[in-house]
Amino acid sequence: MIDRQLLRDEPERVRDALAARNMEGVDIDRVLDVYDEWRSLKAEGDTLRHERNEVSQQIGQLKQEGKDEEAQAAIDRSGELKTELRELEARADELEAELDEALMELPNLPHESVPVGADEADNEEVRRVGFDDRRELPDEVTPHYDLGEELDIIDEGRAAKTTGSGFYFLKGEGAMLEHALVQFMLDVHREQEYVDLFPPIPVKTTSMEGTGQLPKFAEDAYRIGGSETEDYEDDDLWLCPTAEVPVTNMYRDEILLKDDLPLKHQAYTPNFRREAGEHGTETRGIVRVHQFNKVELVNFVEPDESYDRLDALVDEAAEVLDRLGLPYRVLSLCTGDLTFASAKTYDLEVWAPGTESEDSPDDLGGRWLEVSSASNFEDFQARRAGLRYRPERHESAEYLHTLNASGTAVGRVMVALLEYYQNEDGTVDVPEPLQPYMGGREVIEGHEPVGEAAVGAGKKD
Repeated sequence: MIDRQLLRDEPERVRDALAARNMEGVDIDRVLDVYDEWRSLKAEGDTLRHERNEVSQQIGQLKQEGKDEEAQAAIDRSGELKTELRELEARADELEAELDEALMELPNLPHESVPVGADEADNEEVRRVGFDDRRELPDEVTPHYDLGEELDIIDEGRAAKTTGSGFYFLKGEGAMLEHALVQFMLDVHREQEYVDLFPPIPVKTTSMEGTGQLPKFAEDAYRIGGSETEDYEDDDLWLCPTAEVPVTNMYRDEILLKDDLPLKHQAYTPNFRREAGEHGTETRGIVRVHQFNKVELVNFVEPDESYDRLDALVDEAAEVLDRLGLPYRVLSLCTGDLTFASAKTYDLEVWAPGTESEDSPDDLGGRWLEVSSASNFEDFQARRAGLRYRPERHESAEYLHTLNASGTAVGRVMVALLEYYQNEDGTVDVPEPLQPYMGGREVIEGHEPVGEAAVGAGKKD
């Protein structure tokens, strides 16, 4: 969350940030009124406690001096002060809860370098990579969902029977490719000095709040044992929407040392999202689904190093695409397209040439697929999760900065591979760096489908 002192000292900065993010209906004046009343009550409480301490000291002295009536008056006053203080503290607690609730609803403030814009159309392209020496493609590139069905490596229909729409089976070489990508990505990032984690998949409400998924995006999350829209408790569990949540909260309410930083963790997890807020998105294929795999990179750094680390983080995620030879671009997201918790974000978008889109690279066709968002959250998540570090052992603890990026989204990278590396005969070349992870396979040739349906469709003799 944002610093409450910053809100009080620079309310116009907060208003400008909300306007840049296209957030309407936030009553900053009301939040400031609550904050001022809370501070006033805290000061009044300090005064009452001081008076109560003085009265308590007087009681013993007055009794020793035999001044019983004055001692009784002091005792009566002490009781009055206790009642006043109890009532005042109860009201202060109510106001602080209201203040915290309001602050939890406020997004992070965009960094001054973030381009101002309304939505994704105003994002700024930073660079393109891999287009000058791109490989020769078939005259017509088959979309991954058709190709996956023809090769019998992606099966959405049977997943709909077992689980529902928005899920899929990977089969044979498709499953092998998924495993290969995960292990390849982990190996790349180990070279970049990331320490592996294998986190738990269910996460508490407090963890979701710590990274900013709750309360803002409850409708997109899978809650265990209840509807995501019903009231929830701190200890309720949710299916992990991204490894950012458990990994960031791993050091919750702890104080790290300067010598610990920068701390770099990577974690592979399956991730679960309802995508309830997405309308008009594609229903075929594995681009936007409810369960997907991802390798996540999470960084904990000193504040004055976080923007240098953000630039390095972009390069670390991009190395996966560089080694696989996939063309991509880097975007700087505008204020209107930033995520709730981010102060600055760069998106990596890989080129998938199999499906036409209005937003395609020049006259090449295809579409862009986001495979990583590299974000600096500054101290926004650290304040929510109590993540601090001690600059020197004798100094007070300060909030550190957190960053993360997908390193990368496995399913979408697979889509790009199936479309970019496909051949005229419908097979798919395996990029050289992945071949050792695929048992030496150089080409994905697919499988014979099984069942009577395959015979009826003419796919099997």
